[in-house]
Amino acid sequence: HPEHLPLVAAARSPRSPQAPSGTAQPVLATSPQAHVPCRFCGECLQPCLQVPSPLCPLCRLPFDPKKVDKAAHVEKQLSSYKAPCRGCHKKVTLAKMRVHISSCLKVQEQMANCPKFVPVVPTSQPIPSNIPNRSTFACPYCGARNLDQQELVKHCVESHRSDPHRVVCPICSAMPWGDPSYKSANFLQHLLHRHKFSYDTFVDYSIDEEAAFQAALALSLSEN
Repeated sequence: HPEHLPLVAAARSPRSPQAPSGTAQPVLATSPQAHVPCRFCGECLQPCLQVPSPLCPLCRLPFDPKKVDKAAHVEKQLSSYKAPCRGCHKKVTLAKMRVHISSCLKVQEQMANCPKFVPVVPTSQPIPSNIPNRSTFACPYCGARNLDQQELVKHCVESHRSDPHRVVCPICSAMPWGDPSYKSANFLQHLLHRHKFSYDTFVDYSIDEEAAFQAALALSLSEN
């Protein structure tokens, strides 16, 4: 993916080396505590650096944010390897590909002519737009991303059991009734008690919380 941001190595682990996830500008490398660094785009790693004891999003090992350095060998590869632009087909070094694509008229023309979404068959349902992501979440402690509800619970219990910080529940804040500014006094207990099941299975997002509560009561009474 030639448009990606600079890569950084977040933690060294015994895993086999990973190919760079993208191309662009300077690259970083870290902690001498193990063998092979995990590499990330700088922007992707930033949320992990905002917590007192950051963990690598991939291997989950702790790392020292002060020992995140440039991965010079990756930077050298990005500056030497060339690939054709997907628009004009001009060969450009991977380090400069992102800048080139942002100004390539052919690429801009392709993007302008991209077909719009249409249903496969006629439907009375409206075409979805601006649908919030309520399927995956980021850890409010370390920033680990793309965790579904069960993975988030498991991750927080295993990695942040003793973290005393008050944090916003990413599941609740994604709901129509959620308050994105409310910080849970005991987030782990909240997760274990309130999020044992997926809302997608039981919740109609088109109605508010009170209506959902009344519908649940009515269903419960009808079953009894």
